[in-house]
Amino acid sequence: MVNKKISIVRKLLALLVATGLFSGSFSVYAITDIQTWQTGNGAKVLYLPSTGLPMVDIRIVFDAGSARDNGISGLAALTNGLLAEGAGGKTAQQLAEGFESVGAQFSNDSLRDMAIVGVRTLTDKDYLQTAVDTLITLLTQPDFNQKEYERELARMKVSVTARKQSPSSIAEEAFYKAIYGDHPYAQPSGGTEESLKRLGLDDIKAFYKQYYVAKNAVIIIVGDMEQPRAAEIANKLTASLPAGEKPLPLPKVKPLSDEKIIHIEYPSKQSHIYVGQPGTWRGDKDYFALYLGNHSFGGSGFTSRLVDTIREQRGLAYSVYSYFSPMREAGPFKMGMQTRADQTDEAVSLLKTELVKFINQGPTEQELKDSVDNVVGSFPLNLDSNSKLLGYFAMIGFYDLPKDYLQTFVANIEAVSRDDIKDALKRRLHADKMVTVIVGSSIGNSGE
Repeated sequence: MVNKKISIVRKLLALLVATGLFSGSFSVYAITDIQTWQTGNGAKVLYLPSTGLPMVDIRIVFDAGSARDNGISGLAALTNGLLAEGAGGKTAQQLAEGFESVGAQFSNDSLRDMAIVGVRTLTDKDYLQTAVDTLITLLTQPDFNQKEYERELARMKVSVTARKQSPSSIAEEAFYKAIYGDHPYAQPSGGTEESLKRLGLDDIKAFYKQYYVAKNAVIIIVGDMEQPRAAEIANKLTASLPAGEKPLPLPKVKPLSDEKIIHIEYPSKQSHIYVGQPGTWRGDKDYFALYLGNHSFGGSGFTSRLVDTIREQRGLAYSVYSYFSPMREAGPFKMGMQTRADQTDEAVSLLKTELVKFINQGPTEQELKDSVDNVVGSFPLNLDSNSKLLGYFAMIGFYDLPKDYLQTFVANIEAVSRDDIKDALKRRLHADKMVTVIVGSSIGNSGE
């Protein structure tokens, strides 16, 4: 009977995919129905109805990312990962079968700011009930079994070892450490050899108890569901969680006081290069000017200035890019590329020269127009599915952004002028105080 039920669900999902309905379709003007409220024990809820597809996406976001590791790097990631490895006396296999039996898709993740748990499911009463009940079980009754803990910890240790053999991972970790120093953002989310040796199962249980609480949760529901049903599900999701408290704010990120150049020897014909500094945060008044300015500088792929100068004109790198990655506190501004080891000095020098030029001059009028046209023209594609909207609403709810953030996004982009960009760049980017991380061979002929 169960196998027959699974078969029916899979056929329905296949039909949705084949007809192009699985992803959903939205206009920016159709998201004005977003509603917000709090559950009885303090969880924040964002809900958007979407008729036409018999599906719903549910995501619970906690302020429980690696920034809350409290000196034991990897703690947040391991806690989040163990939620699906046994709960309510059910094994990981039984939990997975609970979702699969109704065609539901479970997801979880741990980032620097946030920890995520969610499910995508059909809205048929029986299917929805099973998916939500299974989600509630792993969210509120994790077993944190010793055997599963040891297995997942061993997997993380293998991952740490693998990162040490990857020049891009080595560069990434060195970059974050250099720009963030003693800030919680500095440490890798996946842990280090030293931190994983100190991490114990009691740490996992204490972390879960402190951060997986209702007042620290944001629930996002997008799909074919009436508001009363959405409210009922939101209440059920957190009813068995203690109210708890939101954690204290993260410390502010300190600006860099001088330039740092870090070379890490690695036997490779290619040098991996990252250059940057702390950048912008969610809700920053300069965000739109910085975002749009960077789009023409290094954020628009093959049409960006960096690609034109470094790849097309000089042939120093196949791929070169820059971006701002806003977080709760100042996320990184980062430029990156790979080049032949014997071209490293030339490539880094040109990268920094282009940055100085862009900070001083900003984009040309044509570059600004092209960037606005590109960002505005592609924006609807960012809203063309439930899953994409789910990510946006998670960001809006978690970072306390304006509820009309999506509706006003285009207007905010179109309102940015060249003077706005030049002013923001000159105030926020300091070319003489950048971190430069180079991972590769210093002599350029050691082989790979």
